[in-house]
Amino acid sequence: MRSDLMKKGVERAPHRSLCKAMGYTDEEIQRPIIGIANSANEVVPGHLHLNEIAQAVKKGILTAGGTPMEFSTIGLCDGIAMGHAGMKYSLISRELIADSVEIMAMAFPFDGLVLICNCDKIVPGMLMAMLRLNIPAVMVSGGPMLAGRLGDRALDVISVFEAVGARASGKITDEELAVIEENACPGSGSCSGMFTANSMNCLSEALGLALPGNGTIPAVTAGRIRLAREAGKKVMYLVEKDIKPRDIATRKAFENAIHMEMALGSSTNTVLHLPAIAHEAGIRLDLDLFNQISSKTPNLCKISPAGPAHMEDLDRAGGISAVMGELKKKGLIDLDLITATGRSIGENIGSAASLDHKIIRAVDSPYSEDGGLAILFGNLAPDGAVVKKSAVDPSMLKHNGPARVFETEESAMEAIMAGKIRKGDVVVIRYEGPKGGPGMREMLSPTSALAGAGLDKDVALITDGRFSGGTRGAAIGHVSPEAQEGGPIAVVREGDMIEINIPERSLNVKLDQGEIDNRLKNWIRPDYKVKKGYLYRYAKQVTSASTGAVFKE
Repeated sequence: MRSDLMKKGVERAPHRSLCKAMGYTDEEIQRPIIGIANSANEVVPGHLHLNEIAQAVKKGILTAGGTPMEFSTIGLCDGIAMGHAGMKYSLISRELIADSVEIMAMAFPFDGLVLICNCDKIVPGMLMAMLRLNIPAVMVSGGPMLAGRLGDRALDVISVFEAVGARASGKITDEELAVIEENACPGSGSCSGMFTANSMNCLSEALGLALPGNGTIPAVTAGRIRLAREAGKKVMYLVEKDIKPRDIATRKAFENAIHMEMALGSSTNTVLHLPAIAHEAGIRLDLDLFNQISSKTPNLCKISPAGPAHMEDLDRAGGISAVMGELKKKGLIDLDLITATGRSIGENIGSAASLDHKIIRAVDSPYSEDGGLAILFGNLAPDGAVVKKSAVDPSMLKHNGPARVFETEESAMEAIMAGKIRKGDVVVIRYEGPKGGPGMREMLSPTSALAGAGLDKDVALITDGRFSGGTRGAAIGHVSPEAQEGGPIAVVREGDMIEINIPERSLNVKLDQGEIDNRLKNWIRPDYKVKKGYLYRYAKQVTSASTGAVFKE
């Protein structure tokens, strides 16, 4: 056993003595030792209940003959970090989480791992660690929050962000805003739409690194506890059979996940995280691959923000197994791949299919014949940009408009709240990329303010930063190369005409290449906004969004 490195033989008597100081018996020390990485804390609603999940995981491990040892990681709530300096630390926390799990699992040679997580950067950070370490492991999330309710209207955190824009434009009162605020987020769990956290939890199922149900079983149900117990049992099976994460998350598994991504219309951030996770396994996912898979994968779901349904509705309709079951009918899923259950994808799915075609469309009656995400290329984004096509109003799939250029999210937000953005405008927010931000902030506040003001069907927003999974409208992010790296977005001027054509996957500024080259020749690279601490180190080490914003080798 791997754990023998810290417990077996005469020379390890001091090590065993220290384990006994924690209350472990000789029998427990001799068993397979399973590390539990738990991101529980009291500052994130998605993590508030994770200690309960950990107790269930431990029971599963003990039942199957193992000894659990728990340790912690950090975790941020993007919603609470949104719109201020805290958002600079969201994406960059992903690397710290992966590093911290690596450190613990190397310092303590566990035989297996269970990674307990929720929320936007914690899930991909844990998955990155799984593939980097390649120790038998299972990921189990805390599950989605239930939707809030106001009469017969379903609410979520995006309802509150958009209500801020509605209040600023005089469409609702302070009292109406307060009622929405009070009712939108009813309890523990990752925010209830197909936002980044839930998107990644669903894709972990498609990758085979989490058990069926991981993405959709609500946080507050007994089903989530049973899933956690089963995860504890399954890691013991994986240890026994020596099935490792890279045996499961092959290139074919990542292609399965991208098919699921397109069928679900998941968060644009998944296009950032999947390449980063694959990178840990030595697998390169080019952005062209996302478009190739999108072109043949129908969009079957419109979960908030793309539509009125929420994760609890998707769960009732059959969950991820049902979506995969529909895709199976078109031969879009590789059914033979092994998963963390010890069974194949096909065995996990069985005969699953949609139980509610209002939530999961039949594969022969999709919302669209292509996927919910699109990668755009052009002279404004030579290395690509990303848009959640399924959340764009049809009238905005093609759009031409004058650029309204802002150097920061705050200046753009100020203009939106002051009513200075007009129908037809294309808001350009730059120097918010991985290096320029630094940290590639999400732009949920400006997109929600536009939606709340009723401009999401008339105004586009383009940035080298990111958007929340809760963003809707013609919001195009991850523009690469970013402005800080001298990408063309750095030299766009106020009033330049921007041409967006999502069906043709193009994003261009209406300038000839000679003019762009001339402007870039005269462009002066600004200094980093931050020159100390982790943000500064991150800015110097991070690569482009088009490669997953991973660190340079």
